[in-house]
Formats: sequence, C-alpha cells, structure tokens
Amino acid sequence: MISKEDPFPRKRIDVLDAFLATIDLDQDAGSPVVFLHGNPTHSYVWRNVIRHVRGLGRIVAPDLIGMGVSGRPAIAYRFFDHARYLDAFLNALQLDQITFVAHDWGVALALHWMTRNESRVRGIAMSEGVLAPTPTWEDFPPGGRATFQAFRTPGVGEAMILDNNHFIEKSLPATILRSLAPEELCAYRQPFRKREDRLPMLVWPRELPIAGEPADVVSVVETSLRALCNSPIPKLLLTGDPGALVKRPLVEWCKLNIPSLEIASVGPSIHYPQEDQPEAFGTALAEWLKRSAQRTGLDSVPPLSRTPGSEGGGHHFLRGQKVPRNRGSSSTQVRIGRFDGGSDGATAGWKLC
Repeated sequence: MISKEDPFPRKRIDVLDAFLATIDLDQDAGSPVVFLHGNPTHSYVWRNVIRHVRGLGRIVAPDLIGMGVSGRPAIAYRFFDHARYLDAFLNALQLDQITFVAHDWGVALALHWMTRNESRVRGIAMSEGVLAPTPTWEDFPPGGRATFQAFRTPGVGEAMILDNNHFIEKSLPATILRSLAPEELCAYRQPFRKREDRLPMLVWPRELPIAGEPADVVSVVETSLRALCNSPIPKLLLTGDPGALVKRPLVEWCKLNIPSLEIASVGPSIHYPQEDQPEAFGTALAEWLKRSAQRTGLDSVPPLSRTPGSEGGGHHFLRGQKVPRNRGSSSTQVRIGRFDGGSDGATAGWKLC
C-alpha cells in the first residue's frame, strides 16, 4: 500500500551558515543508513521505503540544502554547494560506516563523498542516478532532450522553473507512472511555493554533465565513476522498467564493470521507483542490507575492461583507475531540535494539505 502520509519528524542540524532538516530514527540500531534524494524531491520521497528497513541501522534522511524544509542560504546551489553542506552534515552527526541509499543527484553526491571518505563507507544502493557524463545532446534521452535544453537556456529556464514551477507541476508527475494524490503533490509543492525558493530546481539541470559542460562537474562525475568501478564495497542497483536515466544498456554495462554489485528490478517505473514501487524497492533494499551485514569479506576487484555504446541514455564511461583517498574534513557544531511547525515553515512530517 502506498501511503500519502509522512509520519517521521525532522530534526534540525546546524551546519555552516544554515541548517539541514533530517529524519533521524533508530539511533541505537547499528551503522547508519543515509538516504539521499535528488531534484526536485526531498526526504518525503522515502516515506514508503523507510518502514522496510527499520531496525537494520540508524535511519538518516536529510533534505539537501535549499530543499524540503532545510535552510535556504544565499548561495549558488551548484553541485559543489550541496556537497559542502552534506559534508558538514555527515561530520556533524559523526557518521561512520555509512550505507548510502541514493537516488538521482543523491547518487552523484554519495559517490563524490565516497571518493574522499572511502574508509567511512560500508555500501551504496543506487537508483536512477547521475552516474556518468553524457557525451553529446544527441546521446541524451530523446524524451527529455528539448525540455532540458530549455532549462539550460538563459531566460527560458527561469521562466519555466522559477515562474511556472515546471519541475513540480510537469516534470515530476510525467516521470511517475501512477497519478500522485493531491496530498502527495502538495507535499512536493510545499518547499517551492515561492518563486525565490525555486533556485535549486533551476540550477540542478544546469549542473548535469552534458557535452563537456559544466567542466568541473564532468570531472568530478568521471572521478566518482572510476572510484565506483574500483571499490570492493557492496553495491546495489535498483532498477525500474523502463527507467529514465538507468535503462537496460547501462544496467548491462554495470553488471560487467562494477564489482560487488547486485541488481534488483523493482518493476514498472520511470524515474521514481520509490513512488511507483515502494514495496518492491523497500523489500529489495532490506534484503540486501541484511546480506551486506552478514558479509565477512570483500570481493576482489576485477579490471575495468569494457565501455558501452551511446545507446540507452547516452552515458559515457571511463576506464577505471584508483582514486586517492582524502579524509581530511573539519567537524562542525550540531544543534538538534524537533520540527513542530512554526515560523520556519517546518513540520513533523508532511501533513500540509
């Protein structure tokens, strides 16, 4: 059963010059399981998945900076801004031996963190993620090509996303097979009701590594892919049919080139299997977490030897090499308080409609 209700309270974690809101459950249940959402969602997207993994670890699901009920500092909201606030958040909670469960841009953020903190990562489950650069616009999925080119066009993207809230009103429903209930769509609308709050949704599509731009994001995504293909940690790829970013040719490439990888098909879905198939998604995730916890050793890492063609989503893959570790990162003060509504607009769960 797919529930509209989000029963989980949020805590406020002060980081840098702002704060991140987060679900933080079962703190004594073991190693942390950190859920990372993408664009244009927030931790609400995990509401029907989390119940499947209760008791299998400490459950942490933040809203990225500028999204959900997290703070909205005056920053550019580029990929590296999100990474900086996420770094501070994970250090503030002193999380170690993390298993990431990541979707969309959350995958890229998790992999970027892993390349710099390899000894603190226990495993990673990925779904519909930004895994690799797209070489040209011709390689971008044709169904979304014109829309995303428009998002990246100065003036046009601002009108679509800032003025008309296109990502919430059009793109999100179009990539979920079922029809969202009015209460669900309200929960996704709530963080972005004001024009000035929609900047993160505009910047995210302009950060996608397509045709060599933006060059710094292309570089970090390539580095993360190499790290993924050389890391022995347990990995899970949760796939849907037909999918959007992760289609069959990419799945086959992952089978051949990513070590210690399990693949679980959760059934019909496009870009949001958490919304279309939360039962299958949550069950597959829970079973994998149990198996991962029972592992006594890590698999050897085979050499990366194949590259796929440009079909099926147009991802560009690289031959792997080891990525240097960099664990240096300063901690930050943490202040925790429960969200119960009030002047900051935060709530104990999403019951807003």
